[in-house]
Amino acid sequence: MICQEETGEMAEMKELILMHSNDLHGDFLAEELDEGLLGGISMLSGYVNTVRNECENAVYCIAGDMLQGSIIDSEFKGLSTIEIMNLLGPDVASIGNHEVDYGLAHLLFLERCARFPIVCANLFIKNPYTRLFQPHVILEKDGMRIMFIGIITSEIMHGMSKDVLSSFVDVEDAAREVGKICNAWRTTDIDLTVLLTHIGFEEDKKLAELLDPDWGVDLIIGGHTHTILEQPEMVNGILIAQAGVGTSQIGRFDLTINMDKNSIADYKWQLIPIESSVCPHDKEMMATIRRFKDKTDKKYNRIICTLARSLTHPDRYQETELGNLLSEVLREALEVDIALLGSGSIRKESVPAVLTYGELIELFPYDDKMYRLKATGAQFKRMVAYTLRDEMLQGVHTEFYQYSADLRITFDKATKSFTRFDFRGEPMRDDTVYTVALQEFHLSNFEHCFGFPVKELTVNGRSRILATSVHDVLIEHLPLLTNKDQKIEGRMTII
Repeated sequence: MICQEETGEMAEMKELILMHSNDLHGDFLAEELDEGLLGGISMLSGYVNTVRNECENAVYCIAGDMLQGSIIDSEFKGLSTIEIMNLLGPDVASIGNHEVDYGLAHLLFLERCARFPIVCANLFIKNPYTRLFQPHVILEKDGMRIMFIGIITSEIMHGMSKDVLSSFVDVEDAAREVGKICNAWRTTDIDLTVLLTHIGFEEDKKLAELLDPDWGVDLIIGGHTHTILEQPEMVNGILIAQAGVGTSQIGRFDLTINMDKNSIADYKWQLIPIESSVCPHDKEMMATIRRFKDKTDKKYNRIICTLARSLTHPDRYQETELGNLLSEVLREALEVDIALLGSGSIRKESVPAVLTYGELIELFPYDDKMYRLKATGAQFKRMVAYTLRDEMLQGVHTEFYQYSADLRITFDKATKSFTRFDFRGEPMRDDTVYTVALQEFHLSNFEHCFGFPVKELTVNGRSRILATSVHDVLIEHLPLLTNKDQKIEGRMTII
């Protein structure tokens, strides 16, 4: 396509369709609705293939967290997911923090099994300085050169060896690395530059603000915060988009590229629902998923317990029914005063009343050790206060917790203070020592999660392991519940 520029010269224009997903989290199966099916890898693949068949200039990318979230993924430690992703055939993907859930060595093995490039510019060995993944890839479509650069959140380092490995700790470092890559490839005629990030929507905006316009970054395709948008955000001349979570939708840019200026001349963006009425099934993909599902069904379909009704976990940053249930089961089973449960450990928004083994593992996939700590009332209040800092209240991706039944906490956002902090019906005493159950991940990253070193608690007594498997605890104790109902009780209220 040719159009007239203000200079009077003719500029060459080309069309490109850029489809994008993020945070698929093993969301392989379609959801049954009254009006039909929604989501699922089979229909997502059907949509992507349809667009590719209709338009040669089509590219599909995934912005991190392909792994973790389903039995099919966890049972085969991601190998099943990589096989399914190979059939889906993204042109490029970046890694997310959950790609290392099975360990870094296993991720490097999975990367070798992938038949598509996986990019990440900011995960590296310290000495000698060596990137673990290719930092970028350049794709060619109809004479257009499209560069994708991968950027991961520093959360990927939690629980990994910081003596050997490192990652950038803030967006300033990430911006400098993007600049290095863009400058190093300026002699190559790059028509479109895309950052494929997994740092969260607010961090994407901060990153865009720091980028030098002369580096030529056009788009940021993000993930991590599961953000749903009506339209992309524009920051510092850079478009920022994200496509929620799972396979129920896909983002789509219809771009007009100015080949002379190596920039976007025009665009249209849509968040397209993956519905059975418009998205055909990929039959080969369906057969592969059924093969894995048949294997997992035999192991995971046994019933663990029957609840009074379906329970929900709609938001990780608030008290939820499932959070209340699980935290209290752990408190009683582990015989501690307080159980703190990482809210992000709960990975489903709801479970049915009849809870199977498979649904429990999908709900709570992280089989961590459980530790007992001893904290004074003053220290525990300090821990909770840190989780309610400005970043969380402003929507930045931070750690948040579900609390066991004996706590009643009310926090005033306006004054940034507690108006109530009760334990077993009385104000928590600052000088009393309480026993607290905590997952190993949160103990290992205690200062990041709670704002001060864990060694400050050791004056109250050493921490000890209560269980080497939180799954064992839940599987043994949940069957003791009979038609259990669970309400929101005001354990944590933010006003």
